[in-house]
Amino acid sequence: MNRRRGERLEHAILDAAWHLLVQVGYVKLTMEAVAARAGTSRPVIHRRWPTRAQLALAALDHAAPADTEPPDTGTLRTDLLALMEQIVRRFGTVHGEILAGMAAETARDPETAHALRARLATPTQGYKITTIVRRAIARNEIPAIRLPSRVARLPLDLVRNEIILYGRPPGEDVITDIVDSVVLPAILHASAPGQARAE
Repeated sequence: MNRRRGERLEHAILDAAWHLLVQVGYVKLTMEAVAARAGTSRPVIHRRWPTRAQLALAALDHAAPADTEPPDTGTLRTDLLALMEQIVRRFGTVHGEILAGMAAETARDPETAHALRARLATPTQGYKITTIVRRAIARNEIPAIRLPSRVARLPLDLVRNEIILYGRPPGEDVITDIVDSVVLPAILHASAPGQARAE
């Protein structure tokens, strides 16, 4: 029997990790269980993903890749609502449970804390809201601005906070409230007179 190598082996490991995450959750995930299910060894897994947190995040991306295109509905507010719904759809599955489980372990596990911080620092969602704002500028909805990085991270940060605090993704009414009370006002404040303008 030929030994699996490269991409084929990697897919087998990530498939195994994902199925176990769905079945038992992040807290009960072990490298030994993943190795047994994938028909490989723990050292083989460790060479690719040195920590359980890194393996879990890789399995998540393998099974549920992120949406790549920002919404384009025609107005700033509806684009923001659609973006929030996009984030909630992704967090509302096992994705949210994995990140919540990892967040609960960060206080006692520095490796998990490091992996989670690296994950949350990825620029994808910031790119999406920046693109949405640029489209709004092109439509003359708002003046040209340089969007603060904290504002660009708001949608993802607020959805994640809701899930960690309440154990479930926000519903439509909460999404609308977040956009109307927090995200949209923050963008409009950045575009108000006296704020920094984009060059």
